Amino acid sequence: MSDPEKKHSFLDTWTFRSLGLLALVIAVLGAWRLWSPYSLPKVVELLSQSIGEGAAELWVEPYFRLGNLAVTPSLLFKTFVFIVILLVLARLVQRVTRRTLARTTFEKGTAFALERGAGYVFFVFGIVLGIQSAGLDLSTLAVFGGAVGIGLGFGLQNIAKNFASGLVLLIERPIKVGDRVEVGELVGDVTHIGGRGTWIRTNDNVVMIVPNSEFVEQRVTNWTANDRQIRIHVPVGVSYDSDPEVVARILIETALANTHVLKSPSPDVIFTGFGESSLDFALRAWTITQVRTPPVLRSQLYYAIFAAFRSEGITIPFPQRDLHLRSADSDDGMREKWLPGQDSNLQHPG
Repeated sequence: MSDPEKKHSFLDTWTFRSLGLLALVIAVLGAWRLWSPYSLPKVVELLSQSIGEGAAELWVEPYFRLGNLAVTPSLLFKTFVFIVILLVLARLVQRVTRRTLARTTFEKGTAFALERGAGYVFFVFGIVLGIQSAGLDLSTLAVFGGAVGIGLGFGLQNIAKNFASGLVLLIERPIKVGDRVEVGELVGDVTHIGGRGTWIRTNDNVVMIVPNSEFVEQRVTNWTANDRQIRIHVPVGVSYDSDPEVVARILIETALANTHVLKSPSPDVIFTGFGESSLDFALRAWTITQVRTPPVLRSQLYYAIFAAFRSEGITIPFPQRDLHLRSADSDDGMREKWLPGQDSNLQHPG
């Protein structure tokens, strides 16, 4: 099981355990309310009397006010419990959305974006509903929102930028979960798009977490944006006494013999030019099974091409250089000739 799958499995287990614990607490309180000779308010009253009126007053003493809402320890505790329950329910909504979309024809990246979007929308809607239920006028948060905005502009700028970039990635979807991408010098498969960063698994099974802003601000290559079909290039050089038609035929036959090369579109060969010591060709072949490891397919083709060239008598030349000998008159009338391997820095005697 991959790391993101383990993470989702753990979170799902935690979600159901939390819901079960919450249901158990509600059931216990309900039973206590029905069968206990002391009602819950009576117990709270007895506890408050035993602890003291000072502690009870401290529990409801306001720290400050937001409009007409007094912020007390009781309110903070209720807010904490509300947010925890809201997070649990948001995770449950994502789970239900994921299972529902698994039975549809949505592709993996689209289903992931809808799943995360459903969780975000539910959480934001719950926060707004909770604020209104607490009796806080949203217009009173204008000053607080301005202060938060200044804080984001200075201290949390990178976090806010990466979170906004993550929303852009989920909405615009230039990359999706399962895509093969290249950003900078990093090449790998997208396995998870989070609020701050995107997880990319390389061929070495190493997960690199890249900030979301890099996918928005930098040039990104998505090898599988349209489909999982890519074309690889295999450059080859042969000696000048080789027949180009024969070379092209061998290259195409070698490519078609490989099981990872697609028959349609068929491979082709282009004559790229005349090199210093060789005729240069390029074999272009399509694959859908070696998207993650194109160097492996390229290596297989090189092995097969080398064997085919050897059996057909086609040679792959070494780099060659032409050495021209020229005689020149020396100052004292003597003629000197520099031979290959002679040190050109030696001075003529005399």
